[in-house]
This record gives sequence, C-alpha cells and structure tokens, in this order.
Amino acid sequence: MTQTNSIFQRPLWVTVFALTAAIAWGWAYPLIKLGFAEFAITSDMTGSKMLFAGIRFCLSGLIVLGMASAKKRDFKVRKPVDWWYILLFCMMNTTLHYAFFYFGLSHSEGSRAAILNSLSVFSVVIFACTFFKSDRMTVKKVIGCVVGFAGILSLNLGGAESGQFTWLGDGMIILNALCGAAASLLTRGLGKRVDVFVGTGYSLAIGGALLIVPGLLMGGELPQISILGITCLLLLIAISTLGFTLYNKLLTCNPVGKVAIYNSLIPVVGAVTSCLCLNETFYIKYAIAGALAAGGIYIINKS
Repeated sequence: MTQTNSIFQRPLWVTVFALTAAIAWGWAYPLIKLGFAEFAITSDMTGSKMLFAGIRFCLSGLIVLGMASAKKRDFKVRKPVDWWYILLFCMMNTTLHYAFFYFGLSHSEGSRAAILNSLSVFSVVIFACTFFKSDRMTVKKVIGCVVGFAGILSLNLGGAESGQFTWLGDGMIILNALCGAAASLLTRGLGKRVDVFVGTGYSLAIGGALLIVPGLLMGGELPQISILGITCLLLLIAISTLGFTLYNKLLTCNPVGKVAIYNSLIPVVGAVTSCLCLNETFYIKYAIAGALAAGGIYIINKS
C-alpha cells in the first residue's frame, strides 16, 4: 500500500478518525474536574495538579511505546541532534500544554474552558497556511473558520453565566491553546525525525515525566483515592492514547488545517459533557454552536 492510498488519507477515514479524537478530547474536560474532586485536589494544590497530569500522560506514553514495540516499530531517531526537536515537541505537546490546561481548568468551568480552548483550532489553520505550502488560505477556509468561530462565540451569548476573564483560569487556557497550536505544527517535523507512532509515545511519556518530577518537588500528592477517581484517571489515559495516536498520524499524512478544523467540535463536546457530568446548566446556544461548528467543518472540507 503506497502512502497516497493510506487509510489515513482517505477522506471518509480522515473524518472518522479526526472526529473520534475530537470527541474523546471533549470528554476530558468533565473527567479532569471529576478527577480533581475525587482525589481531593483543590485549586491551590499546584504540585498535585502537575502530578495528576503527569501520571496520566506518562502512563499513556508508556502504553503507546509498548504498542509500538509489539508492532515492531522503528524506535531509531534519524540523527542525534533530532532529540532536541523531540524534546521541544514533548514540552509543547504535553508538558507546557497540559500544565497550563490543568491550572486553567481548576479555576474555570468546564464549558467555559472548552470554549476558550477552541482558539487553538483557528490558530492552527492560520499558522499552517503561513508556514506550510501544502496549506493555502482559501475563501472556503476563511468562511469555514468564520462560521466555526461564530459557533464558539455563540456559546458566550447571554453574558452573565459566562463569568469574567481571569488570568489563572482563562489566561492559562489561552496559553494552553497556543501551545497546542504550536505542537500541531511541530508534528509535521516529528515524522521526519522518528516514526510518528514512537514519537507520540516519547512526547507523552517524557512530557508526562517532566510534569511528575516538579509536581513531586512541589509537594504534590493525591490526598485521597477512590474507585471513581481511578476510573476517571484510566479514562483520561485512554483518551490521551487514542486521541494523540490518531491525531498525530493524521497530521503527518494530510494538510494540517484540514485535520485541525475538526477540533472545533471539542469545545462543543466539552461544554455538553460538562453540563451532563458536572451539573452545569445546559443552554440552547450549545445546540446552535454545534450546528455552526459542523457547518464550518463542512465548508472547509467540501471537495
């Protein structure tokens, strides 16, 4: 099978895999907040939040690397200097990305954080068109981004329930979104330096370890253990393993913007699941946002 016939390049499967990753990541919002509650991690326990995040990603990375080993994947890095690139990818894709995410989420409602995190989707589309020849800005992309972004903005209609901007909450989520956008661009280069499946495992395992160590040094701990808490952690590990494996592979086989736009569904899924799992109020604007986000995806990917 040649690369042009890869299942990861067929339009139908690109849609299926990208939607699977987006929906899985949307569920992370309520699961993280539920995990914080079950492990008794409060908003001021920075070390514990880093430890919780680090355990999730380090274990996920080890699972991916174990799967890569079982499938006889090539673990060799092309050149020794490429390890610096991989380390940068680990920092942007996991360590800084999720340090900001976990800090911000603990100071914000799940639905609001999901909305703000959508900034990464549109940042990726714009940055990809700036840095990659394979991603060119077109009228369809502009219209699709405008429609999708209108859906995200519609989630904020009503004002009062959306809360006020805070640096510890909204500021951290915005930094997380920018790190995620940068990591999406770096993924293209990752595939040229190491097998992308192995590279994904490295980024999660090393990036997770870089969260665990400072978390422990800051006195981080999991104050209480419960079955529901462990269940939330296991589900988060599964989400990371599935989501990053599919998404990173898609990014190496397709134009970045075409894949990243599916992530505009993450805030919609995150907002809805947060309402369902955290008893946050459900508004009709969530349904409107979902329709607009889907419309944006359709416009950008229409052949």
